[in-house]
This record gives sequence, C-alpha cells and structure tokens, in this order.
Amino acid sequence: MARKNRNKILVPEARQGLDQLKAKVAGTTNPDQAKFEAAEEAGVPLKKGYNGNLTAEQAGKVGGRLGGSMVKELVKMAEENLRKKQ
Repeated sequence: MARKNRNKILVPEARQGLDQLKAKVAGTTNPDQAKFEAAEEAGVPLKKGYNGNLTAEQAGKVGGRLGGSMVKELVKMAEENLRKKQ
C-alpha cells in the first residue's frame, strides 16, 4: 500500500505552483514523474507502488535531490524579485 502524502502546505493554493516547480527541477512536464526522474538520475531502483526495499540512503538521494533543487530555485526566484524591487 502506498503511503499517503502527509506534507502540509501553509498556503494550499500554492500546490499547483509547487508541483510545476518540482517538474521543472526534475526536467519533466509531469510532477508525478519527477521522483522517478530523480531516482533514475541517482541510480535508485524506484518503482510505482511499494518501495519498502529501499534503504534510507537511497530514499534520501531521491528526496534530497528534488527538495534541494526546489529550495535553490525558490531562493533564486526570491533574489530576482528583490533585485526588481530595488
């Protein structure tokens, strides 16, 4: 059984934008495929459905790659907005 995503977004209306950002940093157009793209790049055997056989290190490679890239992109966007306001 797949685990339900329990991440809470402070602004629920931002879900679509975050999904688009996730797809962008993963190099795909479909946000649902983003983790599979990141897993392939990291050499992690991620598949649809149950992935309980993955080690914590392997799971971290996938999540860290996506999350880290998303944070970098958000910081870059914020810096651009600050520059435009000055």
